[in-house]
Amino acid sequence: MARRGCSLALIFIIMWLLIKAKIDECRRGDVTVTPSRVILLGSTVNISCTLKPRQGCLNASRHNKLILYKFDRRINFHHGHSLSSQVTGLPLGTTLFVCKLACINSDEVQICGAEILVGVAPEQPHNVSCIQNGEQGTVACTWDRGRDTHLYTEYTLQLSGPKNLTWQKQCKDHYCDYLDFGINLTPESPESNFTARVTAVNSLGSSSSFPSTFTFLDIVRPLPPWDIRINFQKASVSRCTVYWRDEGLVMLNRLRYRPSNSRLWNVVNVTKAKGRHDLLDLKPFTEYEFQISSKLHLCKGSWSDWSESLRAQTPEEEPTGMLDVWYMKRHIDYSRQQISLFWKNLSISEARGKILHYEVTLQELTRGKAVTQNITGHTSWSIVIPRTGSWTVAVSAANSKGSSLPTHINITNLCGAGLLAPLQVSANSEGKDGIRVTWQPPRKAPSAVQEYVVEWRELHPTGDTQVPLNWLRSAPYNVSALISENVKPYVCYEIHVYALSGYQGGCSSTLGNSKHEAPLSGPHINAITEEKGSVLISWNSIPVQEQMGCLLQYRIYWKERDSNSQPQFCEIPYRVSQNSHPINSLQPQVTYVLWMTALTAAGESSQGNEREICLQGEDTAALGQAPDRLAHS
Repeated sequence: MARRGCSLALIFIIMWLLIKAKIDECRRGDVTVTPSRVILLGSTVNISCTLKPRQGCLNASRHNKLILYKFDRRINFHHGHSLSSQVTGLPLGTTLFVCKLACINSDEVQICGAEILVGVAPEQPHNVSCIQNGEQGTVACTWDRGRDTHLYTEYTLQLSGPKNLTWQKQCKDHYCDYLDFGINLTPESPESNFTARVTAVNSLGSSSSFPSTFTFLDIVRPLPPWDIRINFQKASVSRCTVYWRDEGLVMLNRLRYRPSNSRLWNVVNVTKAKGRHDLLDLKPFTEYEFQISSKLHLCKGSWSDWSESLRAQTPEEEPTGMLDVWYMKRHIDYSRQQISLFWKNLSISEARGKILHYEVTLQELTRGKAVTQNITGHTSWSIVIPRTGSWTVAVSAANSKGSSLPTHINITNLCGAGLLAPLQVSANSEGKDGIRVTWQPPRKAPSAVQEYVVEWRELHPTGDTQVPLNWLRSAPYNVSALISENVKPYVCYEIHVYALSGYQGGCSSTLGNSKHEAPLSGPHINAITEEKGSVLISWNSIPVQEQMGCLLQYRIYWKERDSNSQPQFCEIPYRVSQNSHPINSLQPQVTYVLWMTALTAAGESSQGNEREICLQGEDTAALGQAPDRLAHS
């Protein structure tokens, strides 16, 4: 009881303070607004401020200066006990007016104030739409309010059904455009009509929407399907069934699915599926995303939201397609040769699973029996075989379900038929990082060509056989090919073009690069020797990373020591294996300074190291007597 008494006392004190604040706020006078403190946009109002008796200035009423403020801006004033002002053009919303009294030699004193609310009557609500989420959900409706009234507006939603049933709900918020009745419509009479209507009311007027009529089937939106599963019978992609669970009244489903790396969906509509559907067009060894939505009626109602995604990978299938196989031969001695086989990976659609290994079969045709069978996990394989006999190789790829069809390659001398050699082979830069290779058909037997193979690999002066080999195939009517894969800028490539015809082949070669610059350094002279009146210059090759493309020429410069004359030079066409060259034009008993440069199509390198030489005219001449001097760029 004591607590209850304290609570009542606290409430009484708070109410007394509020009443006192209201009395104190306007104890000196009143502000009246006509015709009303709530007006229609564009209306005019009269605002009057009147002092209560004995609340003016102490001296005389003529000293009373009443001032009317609109917010903080003075809009009117008058000497006396009252002031009246007509106000127009008020904006939408709330405007505060305050009346103050100013006496001589004193601060302004607030008399009273008034808030004027400017708004509009509610527009007719439209687009009334109702929905029930799930068979066990509740009915909720939405509508468009129209323009903002800027006033307190009450919305009433009324739902009428069969047997004179009526439900009603209100919201007292002028931003209201949604109400949930909290009732559940049942499917007992799925075709029974229900009518929803929205009425908006404020102090300036009211308006009602047109009635929205619907049935149970129209507004019940099924819940998304759940518990989605997928089954591949006998681990076969061609026998795939998708399962799911639905609400009991669902008649129509739509299933969408796509590979996980695709943005495009395949969509299937299914009637009376009863929670299962067979898919026949899935690709093997592919991760798919599946989603399902539901609908209660073929023509009425709306689709449910899409279900949560199910991701699943389809089973493997036997590989299709055939490997692209190429090879190279290297003579070891008079009776043996090494065969190196290379092949490209199958595409994802061809592999149809994870490739576990490759099967290689080598056969000598004259004996007619398999000589060697090998299984490897790599994309290359080498073997040493006799140089005699006719050899063929078959290579296939295997996954867990089987092997691809074998690719057969006849081992032949790829450059043995001179009449099949392509003519005028050249290579030029094209595009960002491409090399365009062009050629002319063999002059003697162009119609015999079955296909061209363009092969390229990085050029290494040491002839390193471990450098990766690349190739592409071209139809017999083509006379050019674009190399765009596995090409680096500022790297020189050795390019071969093979013309194949049955068991014969002819080839031509060239060098090419996608981008080039002048070499970063010149060759390093490592030795100078005199041989019968001439000088043999020997040098170290420029490091590959400093060549900056394909080298075209070397230049050997020489001039007399301490001479200001221009140096002489000779040009040597670049050959991969060359690292020495003779000079015959030096005079005996004269000291010369020699150095070298290298050239690409983009320009000349800086000079390499300098060496001095003085020919003695004898085999025991003193050469290179001065130490090397660093070249200046």
